[in-house]
Amino acid sequence: MSEVTRMSRRQFMKTSALAGGGLLLACHLPFGILDAAATGEAGFAPNAFLRIGPDESVTVIVNKSEMGQGVYTSLPMLLAEELCCDWKRVTFQASPVAPEYNHTQFGPIMVTGGSTSVRSEWERLSLAGAAAREMLVAAAAQEWNVDPGSCRAKNGNVFGPGGKQLSFGKLAAKAAKMRLPKNPQLKSGAKILLGKPLHRLDSPTKINGTAVFGIDVTAPGMLTAVITRPPVFGGKVKSFDAVKALAVPGVKQVVAVDAGVAVVADGFWPAQKGRELLEIVWDEGEGATVSTPAMREEYARLSATPGMVARKDGDAAAVLSQAKQRFEVEYEVPYLAHATMEPLNCFVDLKQESCQVRTGSQFQTVDRNAAARVVGLKPEQVILETTFLGGGFGRRACTGSDFVIEASQVAKAVRQPVKVIRSREDDMRAGYYRPMWYDRIAACLDDKGMPLAWHHRIVGQSIIAGTPFESGMVKGGIDDTSVEGAANTPYAIPNLQVELHSPRNPVPVLWWRSVGHSHTAFVMESFLDELAHAAGKDPYQYRRKLLAKHPRTLKVLETAAKKAGWGKPLPAGHGMGIAVHESFGSFIAQVAQVSLDAKGNIKVHRVVCAVDCGRIVNPDTIKAQMESGITFGLSAALYGAITLKNGRVEQGNFDTYPLVRMQSMPPVEVHIIASSEPPGGVGEPGVPPIAPAVANALFAATGARLRSLPMTADKIKSALNKG
Repeated sequence: MSEVTRMSRRQFMKTSALAGGGLLLACHLPFGILDAAATGEAGFAPNAFLRIGPDESVTVIVNKSEMGQGVYTSLPMLLAEELCCDWKRVTFQASPVAPEYNHTQFGPIMVTGGSTSVRSEWERLSLAGAAAREMLVAAAAQEWNVDPGSCRAKNGNVFGPGGKQLSFGKLAAKAAKMRLPKNPQLKSGAKILLGKPLHRLDSPTKINGTAVFGIDVTAPGMLTAVITRPPVFGGKVKSFDAVKALAVPGVKQVVAVDAGVAVVADGFWPAQKGRELLEIVWDEGEGATVSTPAMREEYARLSATPGMVARKDGDAAAVLSQAKQRFEVEYEVPYLAHATMEPLNCFVDLKQESCQVRTGSQFQTVDRNAAARVVGLKPEQVILETTFLGGGFGRRACTGSDFVIEASQVAKAVRQPVKVIRSREDDMRAGYYRPMWYDRIAACLDDKGMPLAWHHRIVGQSIIAGTPFESGMVKGGIDDTSVEGAANTPYAIPNLQVELHSPRNPVPVLWWRSVGHSHTAFVMESFLDELAHAAGKDPYQYRRKLLAKHPRTLKVLETAAKKAGWGKPLPAGHGMGIAVHESFGSFIAQVAQVSLDAKGNIKVHRVVCAVDCGRIVNPDTIKAQMESGITFGLSAALYGAITLKNGRVEQGNFDTYPLVRMQSMPPVEVHIIASSEPPGGVGEPGVPPIAPAVANALFAATGARLRSLPMTADKIKSALNKG
């Protein structure tokens, strides 16, 4: 049994014990789920994740944030499969912040991230469903005075000898009195729900407009606040004059908070108008000297010097020093914004002895504890309710809990329910970013044209340094998230060395969808393509040879190439590129077909994706997440860049930070590899391969090799002129 499985079983037993007497306490079930004893209903709640009502309803309590990735469906499917309930009766509720909902792998913290929702909960939720099933069967057997072994559960009923039958709802009260099984047994045989394309449970409310996102939250007497933040990172307020702001109808207060100056009003627009009239004198500090060109120069200089060694196989430096032919290139990618559809927001209602926080959080324990510190209460006095998230991509899992702290400080100052809202410009100019990266790679080939030595230096900020996670995640100066995808490459290269420089500057950085893989995949797969062409070999076949000992990676590579028609004739001016990458326990290969339009911009005609994410829950979710990841990655590959001048972020909205629009989105084919391996992630792994696949296709079509993102028409023109 794996360590994850053992951990899940221990957590399951602990969670079940907390359900005491078969009924879950009301304080652990917000959003309308009540203690059955309090309502007089004979409900059945054998553990923290399930409640079955006498009306046959099956409610699964979900401890992961729903931000479009489908966990409000996939996680209930895990439990329902083992429960053997009627799927049409299944609903979901967001869990509160409580120890029984902590992450099974990350420790005592409730969090959604790292593409771990299904991976971390598969065993625990399966066991929760199996335990409840056994208790329902035991209740029916006792009712009929027969051996439980002669009974079976199916589609929300327990069937017994002689055609006996009782529904789960009718058995709920009796099942609540059954002893919790110490070692519930998972079903064997074919799955009823898992692996089937089921419709999402959260879709109806999103279609009819009743789904509540953080920005939708309202309450009696609620005020709305916006904050003016320093124009540069690290800046401070020296003084401010609020007279004109307070004269705006609807503006109630203007208060100083750590982030800047908050204008509080009876609605967003008066708050926004009041903010425009604030007169603030800033102390910009050292942040005003930060600029992208200067940073790039520093990174380039660092890339030419030895860094901390993250991996060393053989002696790459020695082999390269003796090589007859040496290939050395630099790659770079910019800062990127998360650019979630729903800008950041947070509602806080502070009372004398309690505090309610309602927001779209990925980091519930951290955010709740941060709010408690600000308002001067104990964590258990703060109730954090997780709403739907209009996108997260890591931004709503901020180690500094910035948007929750801001709202808590405003609520403490005004002593009324308040919702702090960021505009798109606030989000983009005063947020956290995917780090900017600069890579220098040198390589040489053996007499068969295969990589003999590969020396790789990576330069970029650590997203972990300076956070509470540094001691556990930065070892020997190496932040693993900076080198993942490079230091653990599966390619068979006998002499391989990966080094890291982690410079510091005032620009705040954070995990961004696919984290380190978002930059290492582009560099690794693009440069490998360069080596294949230098050796006069087909890039697909080149990869096949290097992956001979990695069957799962090889399988997705071969599948994507075959489904895309690799090697077949293409229309004039078209090129096809391929990339493969492993991240978050899943293996993804993508083939892109591109050409240049009349203005010299890349037009992506088609993307073929093969994915092996281990055991499958809902194939529709996997397909949707691959499409989503490809769209997200294409936006970064073709358009995305956050740049700074005089410490100021130059982009502010989608006019200066474009995303892929419908007319530019290519058809995407997703091919899912059947597997019995442990589940991998699907929320993030679709992002990394698309940029190199497009870059490699561009080279195949035009001969232009782009080593920096985004791939703009100007860069393509320059590369063609050099070529």
